[in-house]
Amino acid sequence: MSVDLSREIYNELKRFINVVDRDEAAETLVSVLIDNDISADDIKDAFKGEADIKRALTSYLDDHQDEDEEDTDLDWEEDDDYED
Repeated sequence: MSVDLSREIYNELKRFINVVDRDEAAETLVSVLIDNDISADDIKDAFKGEADIKRALTSYLDDHQDEDEEDTDLDWEEDDDYED
């Protein structure tokens, strides 16, 4: 699915989503797009002006950046074990 089609679907469906539930819907959409190899830059470009998508993407990237840093730390610790 293209990111442009996703944007059109989201724009049509968001009027049926309660305002209090839009953040969660945006988080789910961002996760699905990224899981389907849509880049964060493509999502950002396609959903300009969508504050809920921007927040969800920022949150997703922050969460996964922290995980990547932890993975790197773990890899480093494993390398230290091999040197001993």
